[in-house]
Amino acid sequence: MKVTEYDISHPYQATVERNERITPEDAAEVRHLVLSIPDATFTYMEGQSIGVLAPPPPDFGNPHHLRLYSIANSRQGEQGDLSEISICVRRCFYIDEVSGERHPGVASNYLCDRQPGDAVEITGPYGRQFMAPKDPTCNILMIGVGTGIAPFRAFLKHIYEERKEWKGKVRLFYGAKTGVELLYMNDQKDDLSLYYDEETFKAFQALSKRPAFDEPPAMEQTLKDNAHEVWGLIQDPKTHVYVAGLSSLEATLDRLLAFMVGTPEAWQAKKQELIAQRRWATLFYD
Repeated sequence: MKVTEYDISHPYQATVERNERITPEDAAEVRHLVLSIPDATFTYMEGQSIGVLAPPPPDFGNPHHLRLYSIANSRQGEQGDLSEISICVRRCFYIDEVSGERHPGVASNYLCDRQPGDAVEITGPYGRQFMAPKDPTCNILMIGVGTGIAPFRAFLKHIYEERKEWKGKVRLFYGAKTGVELLYMNDQKDDLSLYYDEETFKAFQALSKRPAFDEPPAMEQTLKDNAHEVWGLIQDPKTHVYVAGLSSLEATLDRLLAFMVGTPEAWQAKKQELIAQRRWATLFYD
């Protein structure tokens, strides 16, 4: 679904409660924003997104610049406050293909610069890609890169803090260029470590081998190193797979899983089976 096709006719007025940087100063800037939405009609589930209506550039031609952001908390609100939600925002820039000039991303810079008390117009929620299994004995396999960690943060809070007695295996494969860029798993913000003590939870970090050369996270190698566990989980009929992050992750994952199963055709057949059984969900962004 294209961004232009989302319904933005019923926006909500949100207020920035907190805006904190969750990466060190020497790493790419990523911020955790908490928004207050004092409207009881705004309800959502884990894995859904909101639309942010940012002021557009002067020559944009539309009254709003819409950008989607995954909600990073469970349905019970950020830190248990039902009127608050959180989103994870990376400050982005892009290079004009014609002029070669560097320009700030419209929505990301707008959000990163918001201060407590500032108003933000939002829409949604959108999507139902990521729904936790109702059966607590099911396994959950999560694979994410960059700010794709946001819906998984919401997932983990829901199954361990609200459902409390999760029996199935929960595995998180998460990539970043450096250890300090592992969102919600670094010295600036480390709340995912709360779940390391859970008997069912295990996290696998994939870091770039040469971050100074702007190489992507070594997700493929990390998955290969744990191929026995990954493929064992995928073959288990009680496993639900969730993938989120950069769109390049899709090709990487297809290539790797085709290697595990033997051929691209065999993997595509298995993938279609997972999709048909509603055990395969993805959320990609550019």
